Amino acid sequence: MAFVQLYAKAPKNVIIMIGDGMGFNQVQAALTVNGNFLNMARFPYTGIEKTYSANDYITDSAAGGTAIACGVKTNNGMIGVTPDSVRKSSILAVAEKNGVATGVVVTCNLTHATPASFYAHAGSRNSTQEIAGWFPQSGIDVAIGGGIADFEKRKDGRNLSAELKSKGYQVVYSLEEAATGKPGQLLALLAEDHPKKVSEGRDYLPKAVSLALSRLSKNPKGFFLMVEGSQIDWGGHNNDQDYMVSETVDFDKAVGEALEFARKDGNTLVIVTADHETGGTAIREGSFEKKTVKVDFTKVKHTGAPVPIFAFGPGAEQFTGWLENTIYKNRIIKLTGWKE
Repeated sequence: MAFVQLYAKAPKNVIIMIGDGMGFNQVQAALTVNGNFLNMARFPYTGIEKTYSANDYITDSAAGGTAIACGVKTNNGMIGVTPDSVRKSSILAVAEKNGVATGVVVTCNLTHATPASFYAHAGSRNSTQEIAGWFPQSGIDVAIGGGIADFEKRKDGRNLSAELKSKGYQVVYSLEEAATGKPGQLLALLAEDHPKKVSEGRDYLPKAVSLALSRLSKNPKGFFLMVEGSQIDWGGHNNDQDYMVSETVDFDKAVGEALEFARKDGNTLVIVTADHETGGTAIREGSFEKKTVKVDFTKVKHTGAPVPIFAFGPGAEQFTGWLENTIYKNRIIKLTGWKE
């Protein structure tokens, strides 16, 4: 059942949640195996996002993430810059400029394409150590994901974790450490590179979102949080139905944490969307009663299919209709009153 909105006119806090590779049929498959229930299905406003990049009908996560974060189309493979390599500030950077607390929580390496788009600028998504080098100047208050090697085992000899500790960051290597840590800025590196699959025992995403919300909400000026269900995409690339669906269900649990916070808070805008669809996923058959579904894949790469937008909270009605993937930054700035 969707919530009725009786909340503030302007959001104090903003949460963007990205299901990497999550098209409509990924959502439908997860809805089916979850017994006809998803937190995403509770949102009162829905829209459709066009995903093409500056140089291709089929986007990648770098261009898709940059469009969402920075409000510009760029070429596939580029991070936080225009096609001619002009750096563009992200909505996270704008939030930082306005004294707002910021966070990034992902189930991939923190230097991977989508999270990188919110704090870094690079000509290539593959230059992950260069991307990590942007983190110390980002001001991010809470960051949770993988990436020990890019932060600590670098070709240039820098140890970014040590640098961050000298700046007052708490750097930890488990969510348990993060949960018992002191107040202040937090970097939780939970894997050498990418964390393992949820089917292999990873269970931190909903807990990490709850932890991030608890810490970020202490800022009286508000917060901005980006959350990515990163491995939905990889299930699609592998044409692995169980991998794809289990990651979508896990992501939806994190969506539930954000939605419950926003429902109680009344001043938080939550936007759930995707950067692109992966796998050309088609629903062959299914049963809500039996919680079973059968999907077919038409390819192992991304597709040009549109992806869903779900929105809740003050200003949620601004994210309905058939929209470009570049609309988020400017609409959030207009709604919040943050100055770029």
